[in-house]
Amino acid sequence: MSTATAGSAPAGWLLGPLQSLVDDPAVTDVLVNGAHGVWVDRGNGPVRVPLDLGGEPAVRALAVRLAAAAGRRLDEGRPWVDARLPDGVRLHAVVPPVAPGGTHLSLRVLRPERFDLASLDAAGSLPPGWLPILEGLVASRAAFLVTGGTGAGKTTLLAALLSIVPERERIVLVEDVGELRPRHPHVVRLEARHANVEGRGEVTLAELTRQALRMRPDRLVVGECRGPEVRDLLAALNTGHAGGCATLHANAAVEVPARLEALGSTAGMSASSVAAQTAAAFDAVLHLRRSHSRRYLAELAVVRRAAGGLVVEPAATWPGGGPVEHHAAWRQLRERLGAP
Repeated sequence: MSTATAGSAPAGWLLGPLQSLVDDPAVTDVLVNGAHGVWVDRGNGPVRVPLDLGGEPAVRALAVRLAAAAGRRLDEGRPWVDARLPDGVRLHAVVPPVAPGGTHLSLRVLRPERFDLASLDAAGSLPPGWLPILEGLVASRAAFLVTGGTGAGKTTLLAALLSIVPERERIVLVEDVGELRPRHPHVVRLEARHANVEGRGEVTLAELTRQALRMRPDRLVVGECRGPEVRDLLAALNTGHAGGCATLHANAAVEVPARLEALGSTAGMSASSVAAQTAAAFDAVLHLRRSHSRRYLAELAVVRRAAGGLVVEPAATWPGGGPVEHHAAWRQLRERLGAP
């Protein structure tokens, strides 16, 4: 592969020399570390590519141009931006002085989901024999959290699960940046809006979650629960909105209670209130792991309240290969889903 230069990019391409990388259907992320190189992730982790962007001034100019295209400001007074570009690419950029090594760009390429549950099962991303359990999770209108670290496949799995929701049901999605693309005929999308350069016009996930409740959702979905919106989601699931779900960043299923308590505190909720409402709202946690190039469903857990607070108890675990290990909560989960 020959080294390209910034000057070789056709005029009018918003992303300049990065456009060819974003156009590659295998690429999920493009990472620019100032003048020190460009990396792409095609599913196997970041790999450096021989692309010359023209040095720090050119990278800085590119970042400012992209921020402006998203209606955002990027300068020393506001040295970072998190936004979506007009073509749907998710942009994060940070500039000096908070990034001493130069301007850093992170581009997340959002593509239509290519996997349904059967495809994920065939690819080895689901534990053997779990396909009927996941189908039962959706069919029984159980409420669940999909958890995992960054890039673990939370959006992919949730989109696949939402794609088997009965067609007669109305799905309302609430997201910071629209990433979920379930294959379903009745999907309503609500997206948060950041404040403009004057600091006005912000629409938060918490506000959108409240609005979503007035839109007759059969399934309320919060794409990434990470702040005060957890209060409104829990309130919704405790007032008759069955079958709701959300994604949540967590390193392990057992860490979900602490994560929810931290989010609840941003909404003024006490730990006991979070525990009581979460135990009443959610039935299960689906935890994903990423190991090198593999993303797989590693754990299925149940949610309950104990004397010490909220507990996420493993029902079954899978290390990504070999047999599934079942735990005491497995029977409880199968009974909840109506499985024999």
